[in-house]
Amino acid sequence: MDRRLLLYGTILTLLASSFLSEIHSASFKIVNKCRRTIWPGLLSGANTPQLPTTGFSLRSGKSKTVSIPKYWSGRIWGRTLCGEDSTGKFSCMTADCGSGKVECAGGGAKPPATLAEFTLNGAGGLDFYDVSLVDGYNLPMLVVPRGGTGGGCSATGCLVDLNGACPSALRVARENGRGTVACRSACEAFADPRFCCSEAYSTPDTCGPSIYSLFFKYACPRAYSYAYDDKTSTYTCASADYMIIFCPSPYTSQKLLGARKDGAQLPLVNKTTMYMASQHASSSGR
Repeated sequence: MDRRLLLYGTILTLLASSFLSEIHSASFKIVNKCRRTIWPGLLSGANTPQLPTTGFSLRSGKSKTVSIPKYWSGRIWGRTLCGEDSTGKFSCMTADCGSGKVECAGGGAKPPATLAEFTLNGAGGLDFYDVSLVDGYNLPMLVVPRGGTGGGCSATGCLVDLNGACPSALRVARENGRGTVACRSACEAFADPRFCCSEAYSTPDTCGPSIYSLFFKYACPRAYSYAYDDKTSTYTCASADYMIIFCPSPYTSQKLLGARKDGAQLPLVNKTTMYMASQHASSSGR
């Protein structure tokens, strides 16, 4: 009888272990390598599990790990130049989510904002992820899968600080007019259907890259630059954890990622544009 109970107990333990392994959550480690505090925001997609946090403060050099449900989809971004007014209302100069608090509570990023977008355990059990500049740009960002199996598991992102080189028509300046803090998309800046891939330009055949989206694409080849930039901008992995790094050093990142087996079509960064990062960072203090 004791042996039978022991056998049953062993079987139940193995089944429980197997069940838990099937429902384990992913881990997102969010790292701030910017010179100043940023305020990451997190937004869950429709009909997807909610996260334990929707926004928090992250000082320079610090990191925070967030447990992500297995079947989650949503986006992550960084808010900058944030603070409270005399009434205690919290807001940010870039990528504000409009909640009036540090937690975004279901609010999305106000463009322009660099976005990391995820769909975990999608078709074929793969994670789909990208870094998007379709809504503009405010911070350099790098997404690196860790421990993944299946899919290409390539790193993606925009490593170059584009604010200093942003075309004048797209620039978002500080309130005093000194210094660029973000770079708008052409869609937001001009509200032109040709740039927004809308109305008569709502298909891949009728909406192609513009001179403005090519500015983003040239500097950050793996990032989404306009609505139909899927082929060179969406990446897959399976059963991975992810590191999301704000303000990664282009040189350090290239060196660290050089040893990774990466079958992506495009380089992570165009070396001819890397000087923009150090040039603007030294002047902005980012």
